[in-house]
Amino acid sequence: MTPDGKSSVAVYFIMGRSANSRNRVFAEEPDGIRTQAADPARMEDPSLIIYHPVRQMGRGLIVTNGDQTDTILEFLKQGLPMEQALRTREFEPDGPNWTPRISGLLGPNGSYKLSILKAADGTGRRCLRQTFEYPGQPGTGHFLHTYAGDGDPLPSFAGEPEQVAVEEDIDSLASAVWDALDEANRISLFVRFTDLETRDFQQRIVNKYSGKETQA
Repeated sequence: MTPDGKSSVAVYFIMGRSANSRNRVFAEEPDGIRTQAADPARMEDPSLIIYHPVRQMGRGLIVTNGDQTDTILEFLKQGLPMEQALRTREFEPDGPNWTPRISGLLGPNGSYKLSILKAADGTGRRCLRQTFEYPGQPGTGHFLHTYAGDGDPLPSFAGEPEQVAVEEDIDSLASAVWDALDEANRISLFVRFTDLETRDFQQRIVNKYSGKETQA
């Protein structure tokens, strides 16, 4: 939530280590955004990297790092909670890393839920499911990411989501987040501010491989 308490805030970015993972951009959709190939001719395998990271559902906003966005959307349409939707999903089948699936649901009053589905151990046979729920707090947000750092295999995120400060201005926040990301591996960034009274929103998309920023 912005420091003045007037707008909810959602931030999502993608990183890429492989050539296939780096060959992506965020593209706007009527109800959110999707990933697509920056150069379709260079796309090797669309599974796990082409999906809708952000989708609007009524007055709520779903943000995830995979196709579980659509799973959550379908359950919400039936009046069922995000947690129930995610019980049908697990971490990504990309052993030995077993990339966690992270998901967020931003409510109309600025409250939000964050979820992580991750492997219980290196075998990838069991899934740990954690959900964190927060009231909206002016000037404060929480950050959940897939990996705890470098390694082979990559270690999954552990612990509670990290508390972060939220800036008043969308462009300042977008610049601060983009500049904080590893320059070699950052790919795309999405930031949205939604007015809690009018539901009007403004958003920014930064794509490393399109060479431009889009605004709405």
